[in-house]
Amino acid sequence: MTEPLNAQTVPTRTETDSIGSMEIPETAYWGVHTARANENFPITRRPINVYPDFVRAFACVKQAAARANSEIGALDDERAKLIDAACEEIKNGILHDQFTVGVVQGGAGTSTNMNANEVITNRALEIAGREKGDYSYLNPNDHTNHSQSTNDTYPTAIKIALAFSLQNLLGELTLLADAFAAKGREFSHIIKVGRTQLQDAVPMTLGQEFTAFAVTLREDVQRLEEAVALLGEVNMGATAIGTSINAPQGYKESVIKHLREITGLDLVTAGDLVESTSDTGVFITFSGALKRSALKMSKIANDLRLLSSGPQAGFGEINLPARQAGSSIMPGKVNPVIPEAVSQVAYSVAGADVTVSMAVEAGQLQLNAFEPIIAHSLFQSITWLERACQTFRVNCVDGITANEARLEDSVARSVTVITALAPVIGYAQAAGLAKQALATDEKISDLVVAQGLLDRAQLEEIVKPERLTGLPADHGVDNTADSAEAVPRDEMTSELPVVPSPE
Repeated sequence: MTEPLNAQTVPTRTETDSIGSMEIPETAYWGVHTARANENFPITRRPINVYPDFVRAFACVKQAAARANSEIGALDDERAKLIDAACEEIKNGILHDQFTVGVVQGGAGTSTNMNANEVITNRALEIAGREKGDYSYLNPNDHTNHSQSTNDTYPTAIKIALAFSLQNLLGELTLLADAFAAKGREFSHIIKVGRTQLQDAVPMTLGQEFTAFAVTLREDVQRLEEAVALLGEVNMGATAIGTSINAPQGYKESVIKHLREITGLDLVTAGDLVESTSDTGVFITFSGALKRSALKMSKIANDLRLLSSGPQAGFGEINLPARQAGSSIMPGKVNPVIPEAVSQVAYSVAGADVTVSMAVEAGQLQLNAFEPIIAHSLFQSITWLERACQTFRVNCVDGITANEARLEDSVARSVTVITALAPVIGYAQAAGLAKQALATDEKISDLVVAQGLLDRAQLEEIVKPERLTGLPADHGVDNTADSAEAVPRDEMTSELPVVPSPE
């Protein structure tokens, strides 16, 4: 809630809207519309400036509108240049603290649009050497908002801001994938037991496991790039409901041209502005891509927690970096706090996706009034995912080490190599040996030789690492997503020995 101003201690100016007059701090660049929004929406205690790309995007939209209005003669050059200059400063990070309205607000984003209009106008007045609030010369509605409506500027700014923000996320996601790929190369020589349904399956390398993490993250970079391309269709020039009321002839074509130049994005004007103004389906698609990426990251985080569990009574195959003490009562306990945090971010992104879906569905007739919660949900998801990727990489993945001795011992005692012997000695014979090995804790290799099924040389040929894992003998060179391929059986170094069935 905005605190009442004390006229004796805080110099003010009077601003008036259709509701009435209010006293605004003289130093504030925002005005009466923003002040009312601050009173009406003290909900999240989180202003829109927590998403700086959103503020930048609004400055881009207003700058493009000023240039377009000037180009078609709808606004004089002097005022247009003042607005342009103020927008340029905001794009560069100046006055972001003046964007104070809450991220959750009624009115389909009108409060945010007016917050931008007022800050830009008052900074432009200041540049002109005039007092803030001198709206008779430069007006937030008549000049800064000329040829516009919240209903085309707000969704356009959301899409531009998402495109800006996504670049940072894609960068961090790529670095995280690279970190897993590096671990894949580092661990490429370490044989371990692969698992399905949490049960021992067949051998693989620890490097293959980590390379798979890298590959799946790189796939999500591609999916997110595809999703952001859909954000390029905007409805600038639609004004209130898509009929372009109050937008002069030529404005629509001019504003998209300037917006492309200012943002560097491949933006196009929607073919049907009425449809584009009412439809928010693109946000579902984008949110779904974020959710996919988040949940896959969480799956990886959960795998790392499993692989590092213990360290004595669990899997204990890898060591995660010790980041902090894990207990106030159990000395020496260290928890997998970074993977846990990553999963919690994923749960939030999944919940935000539900929020976006409900808000998109709730749109009525020619406008969706719930775009503020859509914007907040998407911006928060991108921001948190970006930060989660960074802490996952820096504070966890980069420092992972392998417990090679433990892995070697588990492979030596594992019955999973029996799968490689089944084509030679037969499935039934192999199953019997597996059962015997589990009951007696004897090694499969010893049982096979002792029963005369294979000699030691034949056995060693079959259980070579490259046969067990599907990798070539020089697999330690590189097995990143760009170079690792499974080796077909007919290209392996030698044929499987043929052993006659026992009589």
